[in-house]
Amino acid sequence: MRALLDLVLPLECGGCGLPGAGWCAACARELAGHPVALRPRVDPGVPCWALGAHSGARRNAVIAMKERRRRDLADPLGTALAEALAWLREVGHLDPDQFAPLVLIPAPTRARAARRRGGDPVTAMARVAARRLPGCSVVPALRLSAGARDSVGLSPQARRANVDGRVSVRVPGATIGPGANVVVVDDVVTTGATLTESVRTLCRAGVPVSGAIVIVAAR
Repeated sequence: MRALLDLVLPLECGGCGLPGAGWCAACARELAGHPVALRPRVDPGVPCWALGAHSGARRNAVIAMKERRRRDLADPLGTALAEALAWLREVGHLDPDQFAPLVLIPAPTRARAARRRGGDPVTAMARVAARRLPGCSVVPALRLSAGARDSVGLSPQARRANVDGRVSVRVPGATIGPGANVVVVDDVVTTGATLTESVRTLCRAGVPVSGAIVIVAAR
């Protein structure tokens, strides 16, 4: 059956295009490693990290998930996200109290984009990560209003204006629970506008945020 499927829909690595594997060993090695600290142009007011730069296997995998519906790539990306979060907790960068519940909140995306992609890739990656971290859960607490545009090609000022006041909470803060270690998750950070508005919205709703982490950091 697998051979027949490969004839109809040839399998290739989502990071480098190598035929025969959805995610090859070389791209797995490229994705491994400790996360790096970020200082986005728009400061969200919490510590931020990325798995790496917007290049190579990371960049290609994010694009494949968003533009080619490669939902299978949620597994390697989510696994790498889990490893990064585990390391951040272990060294005390994220939360020295490793017994506090860890809650991942996906950054909001446009509903139309999520439908076109067959679901929200960020939420899919976060759920994979949560399954690999003890005591971790995913709460899709944020939504983006219909007035927000696609941010591709927008200037830093336009990106901030695009999300300003357009992120809202759809899950009450009480649902998350007191003492939770809340981390906002996204696939790409360019200026930090979406992360900033997400953190601000959560804090206004009484949900303190410990940090934010993304797959790739673009410039």
